[in-house]
Amino acid sequence: MPEPRGAAFFDLDKTLMAGSSGLHWARAARSAGLLSRRQMARYGWQNVKFRLQGSTDKATDQVKLEVADMIRGRRVVDFQRMTPKVLAGVLPRLYPQMLDTAYAHQDAGRPVYIVTAASQEMAEMMAHVLAFDGAIGARSEIVDGVYTGRAGGPFTYREGKAIELRRLAAEEGYDLATSYAYSDSESDLPMLRAVGHPVAVNPDTELLRVAREQGWDVMRFDRLGRRLRAGVALGLVGLVGTAGRSVAARRVVR
Repeated sequence: MPEPRGAAFFDLDKTLMAGSSGLHWARAARSAGLLSRRQMARYGWQNVKFRLQGSTDKATDQVKLEVADMIRGRRVVDFQRMTPKVLAGVLPRLYPQMLDTAYAHQDAGRPVYIVTAASQEMAEMMAHVLAFDGAIGARSEIVDGVYTGRAGGPFTYREGKAIELRRLAAEEGYDLATSYAYSDSESDLPMLRAVGHPVAVNPDTELLRVAREQGWDVMRFDRLGRRLRAGVALGLVGLVGTAGRSVAARRVVR
């Protein structure tokens, strides 16, 4: 009998790439007149918080509702035409180390998939450009080439990712016990626990705690948090130095 074949599953945001792919999608939507300046500013701030703190259920639910409202009644082709602008923002943010990891899996005979809460269209586009084997994303209902605003399947977040991962594995005959999964967020624990080889990438606090307890591999590439912490430290040093010079000047004046 042939040996069971595993696969490798990669979250997108903060795992394959720095920050959120949704920010670049929002920028393209803003250029197309689909988002206000205020909404764009909020998405930008949410991206900074996401890189520093990870995802939250509240923020994810809010974005899900806003996207459903935005696409309702609009043609699919109008969003497909935003692809060049989205790619222009996303591709420079990819982690070379993660691409090397993904291609090493392919070379070892494991098909590679993106698994994300972003849209199925976004996921498939990225998988095609990166020469991955496929993608799992959030599906939206389409009727006559137009989005209805309703979901077209399970929302690929938390347990939804694990459900779709298991469905794909059953359809393709993948052995999850010999498969790998990579993610940055504790919200992806169901997906990580569904495979035999979970890996935490740029993990948030809770995922890092679980990874250490379980002895999972940990990979780190995102430097924004460290740069900000270093900036704060330098700022404090500057404040202390300024305060010291001020005290010394007052003493001289006296």
